[in-house]
Amino acid sequence: MNSHKHFLLSSVTLAVLTLMNQAQAAGQAAPAAAPALDAAAAGAVATEIQQVVVTGTASARGTRKIDTSFSITTATEEQLKSASPSSTADVLKLVPGVYAESTGGQSGANIEVRGFPSGSDSPFVSVQMNGNPLYPVPVLSFFEGSSAFRLDDTVERVEVLRGGPSTIYSVGQPGATMNFILKKGTDTPEATLRFTTGTGKLRRLDGFVGGKIADGWYGTIGGFARQTQGVRDPQFKADDGKQLTASLTRKLDEGEVTAYVRTTKEKNAFYTGVPLISSDNGRTITEFPGFDPLTGTLMSNEMRHFTIDAAPGKTLTRDLADGRGMDATVFGAEYEQKLGGWDVSNKANYFSGDLNTISMFTGNNPLTAAAYLANANATHNPGAAAGSGSISYVKGGAVDPNQQVVQAGLWSVEKKLSSFTNEFRISRELLKNNTTTVGAYVARYKSNDEWYLGNSHLMTATPNASLINVQLSNGTIVSRNGVDGNVFYAPVAAYKGNNTALFVANEWKVNEQIKLDVGARREKQSLKATISNLTSMDTDANPLTVYNNGTSVATGTNTQLSRDDSVNSFTVGGIYKLSKDMSVFARANTGHTFIYFDDMRNAGTQAALNDRKGVPTPKVTQYEVGFKTVGAMYSAYINGFYTDFTGISFQQITTDAVLNSVSGSRGHGVEFELAVRPVKNLQVSLMGNYQESKYRDNPAISGKLVQRQPKMQFRLSPSYRIPMGDNSLKLYGTYAHVGSRWADQANLSYLPSYKTVDAGILASMGAHWEFRLAGTNLGNELGLTEGNSRLTGAQSSGPINARPIFGRAVEASILYRF
Repeated sequence: MNSHKHFLLSSVTLAVLTLMNQAQAAGQAAPAAAPALDAAAAGAVATEIQQVVVTGTASARGTRKIDTSFSITTATEEQLKSASPSSTADVLKLVPGVYAESTGGQSGANIEVRGFPSGSDSPFVSVQMNGNPLYPVPVLSFFEGSSAFRLDDTVERVEVLRGGPSTIYSVGQPGATMNFILKKGTDTPEATLRFTTGTGKLRRLDGFVGGKIADGWYGTIGGFARQTQGVRDPQFKADDGKQLTASLTRKLDEGEVTAYVRTTKEKNAFYTGVPLISSDNGRTITEFPGFDPLTGTLMSNEMRHFTIDAAPGKTLTRDLADGRGMDATVFGAEYEQKLGGWDVSNKANYFSGDLNTISMFTGNNPLTAAAYLANANATHNPGAAAGSGSISYVKGGAVDPNQQVVQAGLWSVEKKLSSFTNEFRISRELLKNNTTTVGAYVARYKSNDEWYLGNSHLMTATPNASLINVQLSNGTIVSRNGVDGNVFYAPVAAYKGNNTALFVANEWKVNEQIKLDVGARREKQSLKATISNLTSMDTDANPLTVYNNGTSVATGTNTQLSRDDSVNSFTVGGIYKLSKDMSVFARANTGHTFIYFDDMRNAGTQAALNDRKGVPTPKVTQYEVGFKTVGAMYSAYINGFYTDFTGISFQQITTDAVLNSVSGSRGHGVEFELAVRPVKNLQVSLMGNYQESKYRDNPAISGKLVQRQPKMQFRLSPSYRIPMGDNSLKLYGTYAHVGSRWADQANLSYLPSYKTVDAGILASMGAHWEFRLAGTNLGNELGLTEGNSRLTGAQSSGPINARPIFGRAVEASILYRF
């Protein structure tokens, strides 16, 4: 690790010193000749230099990326495809300072932002489409923003802003804002059809059509349909669904208005931990006997359709194939126009749909069937011999006492989400070289939840596991049809939220080299909740069926909760241009996140919710300094950062309880995106970050490293393009390194570092055909993104449950341009 760290820090330092030296030399001597570039490469460099970003800018018309005084990463459609992201969250591997655990599949990622303390989901990442949040709250239990978006060929590019002025615009996210920009119709028609196949019996069809409809009118339509068994085959379709997106644009005098709609209906398997062997205090992870950690999953057809014993006389049937799917539609409209010297913009959308979680969540670590039976006797048949009773397969036959078994909950969480958001801005140059922006943001959103957590099942610790029954000699039934544990938490809740914000920003161009900006935001949030009161009962009134004793059941009464909060956020920044395409910047901001619906439920009572110390409004202060440059031979985006947090709430759902805590943290580090083009058609890029963040304010964990965040991660990506007349061949690859992390806040469960190698070939044949072959994790590296989050304490020796990255996967696609 030290060699990696020293190499990266030395490389970044050398790059900064070299580029700064070139900046000082500019104007003193004629610039050195740039390498010869072919038309495509020269066009790409020119596009990068002139690239305009719209995320985090005061004006809806955007600002040249090189001229922004904040950290923002962009990726074009081709860059997205070359990265071979396994999901929307996996796109964030292109962004320094962000670590996305996308090993759960298409949905349900955990995303950590540099120095921002979080343990699961993505509380500090907001996902937007065309500048509007898909859902205004970035995270709820069993929902994180990237789950509401699917990639396809209707996406033009993505912009990911970290910190910066995002604290005052849109949802006011102080962490990262991930803004996907959809394609719009233009005077140049575009029509493509793409077929993709690959590992896991992948079959996917993408299509897109866009262009001019009539004078001043433009439109697009596109989407995808796919099916796959997945890299980890659960014996049913891992991903099965489709998406359709359409837009209509009307050009106006000095502006335009666009309306769009996207509907998505897809089922996505959700993967949690698998059995592994841990040794050397968690520093060494090896394969569990008989279980391939790269392709295996416990899920199987045998447990696919399962039953939940929800209340006396009430059972529910669920399908694991539904996974963490999505059945939702978003309607949106955006208006931009210059009117009488004023730049006016308005962006609005309405989102509605079901984002349910019908999935397996692994529980206790593996043990032998004999040990399980002995524990059951000690608990339910005291005084009997450890082996008293029977342990058999649900499908028949005795279970070998040496067979390794595990427990996993088959959970059901149904969430019906809806929201409306609108942001209005007006900007004008009231004084020479001084532009003022004033705006307002409103959000109205709901979540109706029905949860059934627990429902533990006993099964073999084998791929596509078999379910197990257990009955003791005294008549106690420990496991029936595989069910060996009750539903321990089953709230039914309805939530409503309203946010209203006003913001003002001012940009002052002092001269040709210096530009300053300042902004402020005042926001109010009002939340209301109706949450069922719960009790525990034996649903069949039979004490011998211990698997459903103590089942969590709604009493028929509810608790009403409400809370109002108001916060102020600020940002101030400046940029100094060393030359036309080289600059340095500095920024400071203070931002907030509000409490969420889950914080209300966890508080339990109005009195507890009113305690601002027990349920605080989180606050973050950030400082950044950065350097940017783009040229024919190189490009560099480098920034250092410092973060200071207070009042962050944490939640951990274990095998039998929901744990909550509050803490703060401090962190610092450096992010970098570097690229060199030493010879014609060759580019080598290096992207990553080094950071260190520690908890504070909570004596139990103060001084410990923030969980799940690697101190260091980087991606080294070479690409080489071979022109062949009207054809071309592009070879590309990536070596990625993710440093070691701690799986828990107490720094007891270690997650070792890992590395992966990806590679691809893109062949363009004339103006119409495109062929791509790409592979990920070609070396079949065994790396962990998550330990056993259902348990607390150290888990560093012997059999464990943990979630590894996916094994080797290969995709091949053919595209035709009409």
